[in-house]
Amino acid sequence: MLTARNGTVPGMASRIEHRATFPASVAEVVAAQSDEAALRTRLTEIGGVDAALENHAVDGDEVRYTLVQGVPADKLPSMAQKFVSGDLMVRREHTWRGSEGTIRAQVDGIPGEITGNVTVEPDGDAGARQVTRGEVTVKIPLVGGKLEGLIAEQVTQLLEREADFTTSWLARS
Repeated sequence: MLTARNGTVPGMASRIEHRATFPASVAEVVAAQSDEAALRTRLTEIGGVDAALENHAVDGDEVRYTLVQGVPADKLPSMAQKFVSGDLMVRREHTWRGSEGTIRAQVDGIPGEITGNVTVEPDGDAGARQVTRGEVTVKIPLVGGKLEGLIAEQVTQLLEREADFTTSWLARS
């Protein structure tokens, strides 16, 4: 196996995996994850700095939308603050086709990306399970791997907050 000078394996990304269960059908969970009203409410409640739904389009069973969310600079780990001037802005492009989705996100000022796949499937008699798997890649020599780990941790925490919101949204419906 080849390793870079900093001990990391070239081309390796930090992995993300998040699972959540909901007391609702697959269709209800997908709707709570992709409905325009749900997304706007989610951004209002947990979206961060300058959160916005940039676009939202439905075509048959396909839903595409782009979210922009900010993380205040003072909430970033000190290592990340060295690479970002001001608040950290994240642009997330989502596509849902039925009960499967893809995510591609970029963080302003950091070369690299976050990619992921989401599936929602039945879980027991009256529930659904959502599984999100992804990777964070940061292309900065020497510190990329550390930044990947920090970003992966932040993304996992965000996915947990979004799952909590989805549970709340489903209870409101």
